[in-house]
Amino acid sequence: MQPYVYILASGRNGTLYIGVTSDLIGRVWQHKNNVVDGFTKKYAVHNLVWAESHVSMESAITREKALKSWHRQWKIRIIEQINPEWRDLYHELT
Repeated sequence: MQPYVYILASGRNGTLYIGVTSDLIGRVWQHKNNVVDGFTKKYAVHNLVWAESHVSMESAITREKALKSWHRQWKIRIIEQINPEWRDLYHELT
């Protein structure tokens, strides 16, 4: 499977969640369907607005940690570079 770093949002300029996975479609499905209790379920953060593939899980984890330390405005900027409408990209994966 392909390692990914991804950002979910509750809506345009809403609450953000950054995660890492080797199964992007499956993991986002879990978030959307509230399969696991946690942040995304509590705050209804279900829209995939950004994703970045990596060659290894190690590089994906490193990138995830870096993104989590970024200022919110920087995160919004990388989302809007590839997804200015804040579309739910999950539907483009399935």
